Amino acid sequence: MKVLITGFEPFGGEKINPSFEAVKRLDDKIMDAEIIKMEIPTVFYKSIEVLRSKMCEIQPDIVICVGQAGGRAHISIERVAINIDDARIEDNEGNKPEDKPIFFDGENAYFSNLPIKEIVNSIKNIGIPAKISNTAGTFVCNHLLYGLMYYIHRDFKNTIGGFIHVPYLPEQVIEKSNIPSMSIENITKALEKIIEVSIRYYKGIK
Repeated sequence: MKVLITGFEPFGGEKINPSFEAVKRLDDKIMDAEIIKMEIPTVFYKSIEVLRSKMCEIQPDIVICVGQAGGRAHISIERVAINIDDARIEDNEGNKPEDKPIFFDGENAYFSNLPIKEIVNSIKNIGIPAKISNTAGTFVCNHLLYGLMYYIHRDFKNTIGGFIHVPYLPEQVIEKSNIPSMSIENITKALEKIIEVSIRYYKGIK
């Protein structure tokens, strides 16, 4: 079994991105599954194409994309992606789309097909805050989740996937007032648990 897990490169003036920092720390094997880690550019469309290319190459059973959600205190398990790009800031190549559909032939929204409620409960059971999120925003994170589920529905029908938002790391909030953060150790533990739950779920539906 293959699990592809991705994190983003830093963006928005940050020097690090907790999503990929945590992904890098994951073991290469979890529950006998091969864990393939990948950094994704924080760029509209390029992010989707890089992900799709890797999926075509390795044919993963599970895809888990991870991104930074500065200001959130929990591990957020995203339920849904919407077919819109509406950027508040520029991406890493200066793109700033406003009110633009991601794919004109796509659905208005796609839902993650990970076991999101079981994932949340399992993370809470190891003492880490987690909750379901009903909005992945309208920046590159939502863009990537939408692209992932678009291609799962179209081309990778035996794959399950979804998106996880993680808080800032403590070192990112030193100069920020009243902004929550989470240790890299807890973020990594949460991702390990997400992978474990997803593997069990996948095996149960196949």
